[in-house]
Amino acid sequence: MLVELRLENFAVIENVAVEFGAGLNLLTGETGAGKSMLIDALALLLGGKASPDLIRFGAERAVVSAVFEVEMEAEKSVTKILEDNGMDADDAGLILRREISTKGRVFVNNQPATVALLKQLAPHIASIHAQNESLVSFDAGVRLELLDQFAGTQLEPLQHAFDQWKQIKSRIDELQQGEQERLRLVDLWIFQKREIEDAKIQPGEDERLDAQKRVLANAEKIYSAAMHAFDLLYEGTASTSASLRSAQKHLEELIRYEPKFQEGLASLESARISIEDVGASLRDYAGAIESSPERLAEIEDRLAMLDRLKRKYGPTLDDVIKLGEEVTRRLSEIENKDEILKQLQTELAAAAEEYLQAARAISKKRYEAAKKLGKLVEAEINQLAMKSQFRIELGGTDEENNWTASGFDQAEYLISTNPGEPLHALDQIASGGELSRVMLALKASVESGSTKKRSGAAQRTLVFDEIDTGIGGRAAEAVGKKLKELARAHQIICVTHLPQIATFADHHYLISKKEVSGRTRTSVSEISGEERTEEIARMLSGAKLTDTSLKHAEQMIKANA
Repeated sequence: MLVELRLENFAVIENVAVEFGAGLNLLTGETGAGKSMLIDALALLLGGKASPDLIRFGAERAVVSAVFEVEMEAEKSVTKILEDNGMDADDAGLILRREISTKGRVFVNNQPATVALLKQLAPHIASIHAQNESLVSFDAGVRLELLDQFAGTQLEPLQHAFDQWKQIKSRIDELQQGEQERLRLVDLWIFQKREIEDAKIQPGEDERLDAQKRVLANAEKIYSAAMHAFDLLYEGTASTSASLRSAQKHLEELIRYEPKFQEGLASLESARISIEDVGASLRDYAGAIESSPERLAEIEDRLAMLDRLKRKYGPTLDDVIKLGEEVTRRLSEIENKDEILKQLQTELAAAAEEYLQAARAISKKRYEAAKKLGKLVEAEINQLAMKSQFRIELGGTDEENNWTASGFDQAEYLISTNPGEPLHALDQIASGGELSRVMLALKASVESGSTKKRSGAAQRTLVFDEIDTGIGGRAAEAVGKKLKELARAHQIICVTHLPQIATFADHHYLISKKEVSGRTRTSVSEISGEERTEEIARMLSGAKLTDTSLKHAEQMIKANA
């Protein structure tokens, strides 16, 4: 659940903080006040694309942040995503922050993160259904995802089986390449294998040689530094060791009269021994240093050769070693081609059977879910002041050329918005108002169906940006009721221009703008009581409030409370 959203220097908004509550949160205000800006800001925190145009004129950067309370079931997934990305989870919730500037930055729980991580987290905390979104824009994969979400389908085993099958098939295709191409590759692999083997590379060798090179290249400086330190600590007449010995003699004389310094004498003795040990180590180290131009030249030549191999096969020495092992394996496969092909064909058949079993089981589950979801969406649509038929049709065959990581099914959403008319694909619906209601019905059905399959109440945040486009009157009231119903299981945030919808709010926020010192400033405030009645009246009658519109607004609020 979204607890707080903050915007700084974001478009026309200078500084705004909004605290949201559970249930239905509705945002209203005059056109251009900045209602959709709040939704755009939230979209950025879910991994949306940023643009420098979003920075308020005169500012160096824009900052968007949000605090989410994560429900118990989603918390496990969120924690795993954070841990997989080397980040710490926070029991207090999830804090997201994104800075938009020439060097845009992302933070999760105050730790540096990436936009990719925001995209990973997004499905577990919130989803946004924008004003211009329609089911037309859903590609085949997204249509299946909606159905799988409703059915509670687990795709991981299928994806694993597909990856295994594809990997084996790629190895077979590689072994069955044309003879000319095969010979060309064999020559290349033999050359690579010989070049890497002849180098006799040892893991970490480049780092060890680099260390030796630094010593040899600076032998005189290192010897001088070591011996100078040795003199200061041990050898010279004014060395630290000599000074400590002198201090010890004076302290021994003092102890004859004041025994309490006995412990201090022991500390001096310990310090002197430690210093003399360091001095001895420095002397031995300096004595072992050899200034050898010949050895330095050998190391530089060896490093140059290793660098050349890393540029060709790297970028690291470990990568070079792995490539050598890989080409050795490939050459072995070529030499034993027939035997290995036979083994791979057996493995491929087993992998194909495993994939088909998983894909057919999921396909069966999808067909059952498609019937249930189709009926549920149709019922939801007809509650939204439409008389329509709705159906989800699945197609596709289990032939190999149809296999994907999500199975072999293809989903199509069909609807008839007028009695007696045939079913058509959703892209043939002309009315924006009908599309808005179909989208709401579908989202409500999928969310309610998937919620029932999960234990406990799912307090995910669902955001609707002006889904009331093209509707009014009875249809608007029906949409308001549906949003209210959906808000029993989810936190809903919705931008609306319609008073029929606004009266259903559990929390009503007014977005307004005014000019201050020649600059436009946007503010957001939660309204209730008379303020809310006046806002509903404004939505009914325009800027000029009348007694009639105020009374009507008051009646509507009471009726939908």
